[in-house]
Amino acid sequence: MGEIKNTYKKKEVAEDKVVQPKKQQEKTVRQKKTNKSNPGIFSFLKNERLHKVFGTFCLLFGLYLLVAIISYLFTWKMDNSVIDGQGIGFVFSGDEVEVQNWLGKMGAYTAHKFLKLWFGLSSVLFAFISFQIGVLILFKIKLLDLVRTIKFSAVFIVWTSMFLAFISAEPYDFMGGMFGEQIIAWCTATFGFIGTLLFILFTGFIGVIVLFNPSLNGLKNWLDARRNEAVEEEHLDENDTVPINTIKRNEIIKDQEAEQIEFPLGNEEEAIEEGTNELETITEDDLEDDVLEQISTPASMGDFEVEMPQEEIMENVDADEKSQELSDELVEKYGHFDPSLELSSYKLPSIDLLVDYGGGGISLNKEELEANKNTIVETLQHYKIEIAKIKATIGPTVTLYEIVPAPGVRISKIKNLEDDIALSLAALGIRIIAPMPGKGTIGIEVPNSSPDVVSMRSLIASEKFQNSKMDLPIALGKTISNETMVVDLTKMPHLLMAGATGQGKSVGLNAILVSILYKKHPSEVKFVLVDPKKVELTLFNKIERHFLAKLPGDAEAIITDTSKVVATLNSLCIEMDNRYELLKDAMVRNLKEYNQKFVNRKLNPENGHRFLPYIVLVIDEFADLIMTAGKEVETPIARLAQLARAIGIHLIVATQRPSVNVITGIIKANFPSRIAFRVTSKIDSRTILDAGGADQLIGRGDMLYSPGNELIRLQCGFVDTPEVDEITEFIGSQRAYPTAYELPEPEMDEAGAAKELEDGLDSLFVEAAQVVVTQQQGSASNIQRKLKIGYNRAGRIIDQMEAVGLIGQHQGSKAREVFVSDMLGLEQFLSNLRDKGLLP
Repeated sequence: MGEIKNTYKKKEVAEDKVVQPKKQQEKTVRQKKTNKSNPGIFSFLKNERLHKVFGTFCLLFGLYLLVAIISYLFTWKMDNSVIDGQGIGFVFSGDEVEVQNWLGKMGAYTAHKFLKLWFGLSSVLFAFISFQIGVLILFKIKLLDLVRTIKFSAVFIVWTSMFLAFISAEPYDFMGGMFGEQIIAWCTATFGFIGTLLFILFTGFIGVIVLFNPSLNGLKNWLDARRNEAVEEEHLDENDTVPINTIKRNEIIKDQEAEQIEFPLGNEEEAIEEGTNELETITEDDLEDDVLEQISTPASMGDFEVEMPQEEIMENVDADEKSQELSDELVEKYGHFDPSLELSSYKLPSIDLLVDYGGGGISLNKEELEANKNTIVETLQHYKIEIAKIKATIGPTVTLYEIVPAPGVRISKIKNLEDDIALSLAALGIRIIAPMPGKGTIGIEVPNSSPDVVSMRSLIASEKFQNSKMDLPIALGKTISNETMVVDLTKMPHLLMAGATGQGKSVGLNAILVSILYKKHPSEVKFVLVDPKKVELTLFNKIERHFLAKLPGDAEAIITDTSKVVATLNSLCIEMDNRYELLKDAMVRNLKEYNQKFVNRKLNPENGHRFLPYIVLVIDEFADLIMTAGKEVETPIARLAQLARAIGIHLIVATQRPSVNVITGIIKANFPSRIAFRVTSKIDSRTILDAGGADQLIGRGDMLYSPGNELIRLQCGFVDTPEVDEITEFIGSQRAYPTAYELPEPEMDEAGAAKELEDGLDSLFVEAAQVVVTQQQGSASNIQRKLKIGYNRAGRIIDQMEAVGLIGQHQGSKAREVFVSDMLGLEQFLSNLRDKGLLP
């Protein structure tokens, strides 16, 4: 053993005494001298009574000035001749001079100074600022940001004074005040009338830039829209605007291949010195400078290799270049037609809305790495298992130790030691992978004592996500090798999620939705959100008219009622059938080919063709729906899962109880892609993944992702509720479509309609019939809007109309046929119903 070095640093001072730097000591001495020489000044300025007096003065002065200015607007003709040219002594002279101002000579003098001699009508802002300061000091109420208010007021006062002086004439010269008059007089003499007008406009434009720094994209979009309207319908416009990605290119981070370093293990000198009590971490500098000090182990153990993922490298490219790349991408994807033209000014959320939790950099205690490696090796040796090589891959949450067993060692023997290794390491979440897929090694995953938080910001800013050409990219998290995992929902094509309460399932759903919001325009994707718990997805209500789809007439876009869930699923089945009819007419096989053909003007909108967005159905708590609705929910979900992939409807189903009566064989067969957060038992793990391991996760976003043929351990990206709130608020504040995306009306129950006829027709049947015949359109949503009734009642009236023969049957995307052509025929039809006793 080498000489033991103590890395403790000597303390420069005693524990109860702190040594200050020399400059700080000098500053403290000067402060003490100042306080000693002026002992009463600072205490007086900090006195609460002084604050209250000053606050009261500001409050009353603001009100006083406002009243004086308002009075001056009515009394200036009478007071002007009396006050003009007078000094402050005039106010206190005691002479009986009659003024008309409501606040007497002081009010007339004050208003005259501010309006006539200073800045004119814009001086009213001085009253507002004074009033705001008084409220802030007295009541601690911040009406507006004070600094921002003063800045805005200063620009506004100066420019308004000049503008009002320019447009006002005698005798209303007090409008702009003497300040404005002097500037306008100089400008007129120098530049003339036209030049002065241009000067006013120029200074106003400068003021707007200084205060707001506006983007000129809105003007460009307006010009583009006007140009598009002028182009003939058969011509394509190449200058359509695209969503603006506000993520700067220099914020895009790039994954690097992990650096591998081999360490021969022998009887070398210990690299981790005894007596060291300070914790050291493995960083890139350690790798470059020290090549990771050799970690000792018996010679019979072979080699020990450490794989240290490097932190992602930043790229420095301007945001304008990124926007141009997005423009080129949409042109390449959709030809010269932009489906987002209706919302051409839409901007993608900024990465600044996401919080950087400091994750992404990998660090691990050297002592922990050494101790875990030795414990694994010693535990295996206790059972006479020799290894030839061991390799450690350090991840954000767990470290993967890959071992190569000596020849003749049975894999099952190591697999059976899972609990023994966990006991030796005293850690929760030990998972043994025997063998590693595609490798000749056995993996042992050991949780890090201080796991790193993988922020959603780091995933969204990653090069893999930003440069992804996927149709529906999702940033799931980071792998053990610290690589960002980005998957395409359209390739899954559906996702099944499960996990015990509090293990990260809801955060995972938010991460999926946020990923799509950061990449897609509202014209390209719509969400159908089902939230039986009524609290998890409520934040997405703000983007209803941008990204959400719902049944016609529903008040809420987030579906919480079980009966509406069944209706929505049936509506999606109808939407699926309608889309397949459109694909058949277009002679294409999938949604991507159909949209490409539509934007190339090869499909006629008059035949019902339209641009079809992707529809993502998200069900937050599937077990609750199965308990309350059973087959009514399972059947349409199974049908959608089997058939909806080709026409762009994709399902994300989450549950906290992955039992076999919830996740049935039919469901599992059509959900090849699955995510499992931590579950409570091996049975639950096998139910969701068809394999164990989910019960060995450590929670807090630790998950296993199965794309169908392997298990990948990930740390899910963390996105907190306030972040989701800000993102949806940013999107919701932009210009939106008039309504949410309307799904087709679900088919009504024929047996229910027959029962309605037995009980008699609805009291609004006649009014509804008149609406249908007048517009020659038989739909529940139309009746609902015209008669202002609920959707369920409107649906029953439609069923009754079909039952009595007024309208035809539901025909998918085609409108119901109305068998009565005019009001005269309707009267005859209603008369026949009265004869049958169906109407009073």
